[in-house]
Formats: sequence, structure tokens, C-alpha cells
Amino acid sequence: MTDSNATAPTDAHRPLNKRQRLVAAGTRMFHQQGVEGTTLADIAGEADVPLGNIYYYFKTKDDLVEAVIDAAERELRIQLAALDGHRSPKARLKALVHSLTDQREMVAQYGCPMGSLCSELDKRSDGLDRAAAKLFSVILDWAELQFRGMGRKDARDLAVALLAAYQGISLLTNTLRDPELMVREGRRLDRWIDSLA
Repeated sequence: MTDSNATAPTDAHRPLNKRQRLVAAGTRMFHQQGVEGTTLADIAGEADVPLGNIYYYFKTKDDLVEAVIDAAERELRIQLAALDGHRSPKARLKALVHSLTDQREMVAQYGCPMGSLCSELDKRSDGLDRAAAKLFSVILDWAELQFRGMGRKDARDLAVALLAAYQGISLLTNTLRDPELMVREGRRLDRWIDSLA
């Protein structure tokens, strides 16, 4: 759900500081090239920060990866809180589906930002794999709360099904480079949510 083209949340009148620029650049570069395929020099160049300055903020690339995960979690919580403004749990779930579908062009090109990061980091066992998994837990918990608000006793299972459908269509959309697949799946998920009310 997080947008890899977004920058770290800041006051609209304040420019990003170097640390925020590095995190925002890391977010974009890790999504576009993968963690393993991205160097600190790549991130420094993208952030327009001298390479030596990175080490003032992040001792290792893994420290930067952890900062990217933390920033993604904060942004995800902000986005989900904004969806809470919709009038009903059903409307909130459908707004989530629409916000995910709105990312179809980016997903077709690079894959789901969260899914790609989690999939890559899951191959490791250094703690970053579990840190990234928190991103999915945040969405699952939020969606479960919405389904529970619709009176569903199987709320957790439905939350898993919703996230699994999105991650599956993200993979297909990216693999086949076809954003229309995500549009069609978004319509199907809308109907599915309606059927559960």
C-alpha cells in the first residue's frame, strides 16, 4: 500500500533533511532494484547526499533498510487512519481496495513495494525478515477490525483472503506487466466485499 515514490512524511513547508532524503531514496531504490541490487552509493546519488554522509546516519546498509521499514510502517498507519474516515467498515475496505488499485502502473513496473521488500528480506534470518513482516501484520489487523465491524466471525480469515488476493494480483500484474489485471481484480474484490455485508 505504501508508495515507493513517496517521500518521508514531513511538514509541507519544510524541506527534507539529509536523513529523510536517504530514507526516501532507499525506499525508492529498494523497490525498483531490490535491497541486494542497491548500493549505498546508489542511494546517496538518488538522495543527492555525499556518500560519506550516509555513515553519519546509518552505519550499515541494514541500518538503512531498517529505517525504510520503520518509515513504511509509519506511512502505512497514516494511510489506514485516513481510510478510517469512511462511514462504514465496508466503505473502508472498498477504499483500501481502490487505493491499492490506484498503484497499478507502479506495481506493473516494479511489483508491490511491501510484497517485494518482504519477499526479498524473508530469504534472510537476521531480524530484518521479521521487521518487514510487521508491514503485513498492520494491514491484516486493520482489515480484520473492519470485517469484525461488519459482524463477521471469520474476520481474520477474510483479512488474510483480502491481502492474499492483493498480493497475488500484484505478482501477476508485475510479471505480466498488465495493470488492467489489477483493475479487474479490484472490481471483483469490491463485489466480494459487498457480498459479505
